[in-house]
Amino acid sequence: MSITDPHLQAVHQELLDRNPAEPEFHQAVREVLESLGPVVAKHPQYADAAIVQRICEPERQIIFRVPWIDDDGRVRLNRGFRVQFNSALGPYKGGLRFHPSVNLGIVKFLGFEQIFKNSLTGMPIGGGKGGSDFDPKGRSDREVMRFCQSFMTELHRHIGEEVDVPAGDIGVGGREIGYLFGQYKRLSNRYESGAITGKGLTWGGSLVRTEATGYGTVFFADEMLRTRGESFDGKRVVVSGSGNVAIYAIEKVHQLGGTVVACSDSSGYLVDEDGIDLELLKEIKEVRRERVSAYADHRGRLVTNGSIWDVPCDVALPSATQNELPESGAAALIANGCRYVAEGANMPTTPEAMHLLTEAGVAFAPGKAANAGGVATSALEMQQNASRDSWTFEHTERRLAQIMRDIHDRCAETADEYGSPGDYVVGANIAGFLRVADAMVALGVI
Repeated sequence: MSITDPHLQAVHQELLDRNPAEPEFHQAVREVLESLGPVVAKHPQYADAAIVQRICEPERQIIFRVPWIDDDGRVRLNRGFRVQFNSALGPYKGGLRFHPSVNLGIVKFLGFEQIFKNSLTGMPIGGGKGGSDFDPKGRSDREVMRFCQSFMTELHRHIGEEVDVPAGDIGVGGREIGYLFGQYKRLSNRYESGAITGKGLTWGGSLVRTEATGYGTVFFADEMLRTRGESFDGKRVVVSGSGNVAIYAIEKVHQLGGTVVACSDSSGYLVDEDGIDLELLKEIKEVRRERVSAYADHRGRLVTNGSIWDVPCDVALPSATQNELPESGAAALIANGCRYVAEGANMPTTPEAMHLLTEAGVAFAPGKAANAGGVATSALEMQQNASRDSWTFEHTERRLAQIMRDIHDRCAETADEYGSPGDYVVGANIAGFLRVADAMVALGVI
């Protein structure tokens, strides 16, 4: 696809000029702009109000230093980020990522995607994202605590339940959320449960939040299958990654009758033709914090060269990180008969791979739609915090499943309305954009 509308072409060129050396951000914006031609043609008021330009420019970008002391008494220094991208629908909402690859461009790409993802949930939440180039791997609990406390010492002045509500992402799990919330509580002198989501179950968290992104991706994929008269029953599935999203995607696929035959991490990819043993995988990744190579000591086989996308499957769920599924991987999936791809991670498919998949007739669901279950359940956690309530696992999972069905249907209906039937990318981009754009028009130039 290309950007054909002159107004959108001008917006895109201006964005490239104003934001050099941020390729992930450029990629995320271009994907949306490629879909919006019919929208700006039908709604000229959006161009008159400079909605597209404004939605591509963050409302606020915060960069700060994070000094902390390691276990050897050495002073360490990292950089912290929070991009508060768009609050037209509600307080900024989006996770924190702790990983060496984090920089401003990465955080802006994630925050931009979050605007549309949060819009698609139908909930009153805006888009934001943050993080640091700190790497929690190999660090002791005390080191992680000291880092998180230093990070929150700066961040706390910029967040709050009616302002900006962070959550977890890569490198930020229950341990990190606990340390972050503890420091926020100390500095604010308030037990403001709604200021952070992903909390522990005994202190304001929500059941299903841990499972939500993985479960939600599979719920969305299940709807894709259902509209084509199929189900997960008997399907071979490949799930990249082996973190939180991947583990619970595997769990839900197995519950729905599919068989996940491969997963991965930085050590390689694991193939288990009998189906991934979920309990063994959880023991290795969540308890022992080891690589999937340890799984291969018990069953299956580890492949340290090649690509996980070479494994034949009916359904692929890329659930690791951005741009992990290249054009060559898409070609392998197509050659081996894959017919469904749903993104569990944020923008894991390169533009070339995405276009190849859609041209081949593979049903493709972008992350802003397919992995919205995590933020949706975070919003449900905020609801429970506001009412001082706690819902059952079954009730919360039903709410999540319904939200994902609604997102699927909204994407499909919008794609039909704008002349691209079956194109979930176009449907997600336009449906997400329209809700935010209408709110921005209503709120005036702010």
